Amino acid sequence: MSLSLRGLTWDHPRGYAPLEAASTHYANSYDVQIHWDKRSLKAFGDVPINTLAADYDLMVIDHPHMGIATRSGCLHPLNELVDDVVVGQLAYESAGLSHQSYTYDDKQWALAVDAAVQASSYRADLLTYPLPEDWQQVLELASTLRKDNLYLAIPLVPTDTMCSFLSLCASFGYPLSKTDFVTNAQAEAVLIFLKRLAKRAHPNCLNWNPINTYDAMSQGDEIAYCPLAFGYSNYARGNSNGAVLTFSDIPGVRGGLLGGAGIAVSKFSEHSQEAAEFSVWVSGGEVQAGVYVEAGGQPGNVTAWQDDTCNALTNNFFKNTLATLEHAYMRPRDAGFVHFQKFMGNRIHTFLRSEDDPKNCIQDLREAFEVRLEPS
Repeated sequence: MSLSLRGLTWDHPRGYAPLEAASTHYANSYDVQIHWDKRSLKAFGDVPINTLAADYDLMVIDHPHMGIATRSGCLHPLNELVDDVVVGQLAYESAGLSHQSYTYDDKQWALAVDAAVQASSYRADLLTYPLPEDWQQVLELASTLRKDNLYLAIPLVPTDTMCSFLSLCASFGYPLSKTDFVTNAQAEAVLIFLKRLAKRAHPNCLNWNPINTYDAMSQGDEIAYCPLAFGYSNYARGNSNGAVLTFSDIPGVRGGLLGGAGIAVSKFSEHSQEAAEFSVWVSGGEVQAGVYVEAGGQPGNVTAWQDDTCNALTNNFFKNTLATLEHAYMRPRDAGFVHFQKFMGNRIHTFLRSEDDPKNCIQDLREAFEVRLEPS
């Protein structure tokens, strides 16, 4: 009788299709069946993993939750289940900081099964102007496109407003650290830039996440360029629903917010060793550049990002955005940051929708940032 494991991933084809395809291959070779449940993209980013771990053997998680995972003890450190040489090899094969983003308090809490960064994208059949090389040129392009009855778009629902604020802080040269918020002048510069961009962008941007944005870009002919959003290779594939998008590095390359997903083993699993063995297998270069990409995945292993076949499948998505991934900004991962980033997204989103003074927004952000550092 085969062993059965239960996993939790996020509800998007990029999140579940490659895992389901890989699990089918794994079952045929190792007689281990894995059933994958799904949760929404918002829940993936916002709901603490310690509230879910008791029901699963395997969990696909977001790296900002590492502090919560460490404090709650809900995950099994993979160092205790996987040989150090194997962990070291996967670290060496990491796409950018993907593997390292799941290293916390000297323990490896997950393996990078998926990699993402805020990148740029465009419709090659609509964009007749050079790609912007800096952020001022982004504003100029937004205005130029309007003269051609086209739009620039950027996803600015609260979660993505937060992501773009962090990316722009890092890209402008002043990234947030765990203990230091940016100066008032730096924060104001980013907030003013974001508001200018939002006013010149597609009118629905404040209601869109990356998926909504890419759907609008690929299924209509209004939007020519998006300067900043988490990349989805699904939209760069010839079999996508609508026009194929071309992805590129962000202006200036540096500072795009690191995203992606890691595969972790629940501390409550009765089959933690078997779960860890699957995690290593699915994170390895051969699987990641093979069945994982073929099924619509966006690998955390750089082997796939450098592979010609993987790039041919995705309109060179991986090759075109690898530099941005390698120069990505990784946000703080302490236990208090998840709550703070949710507040930050909502507060900046309110600022973008109103005539609020940026100084009021900055004061609220600074107070929330500092409160998070106080012992609970």
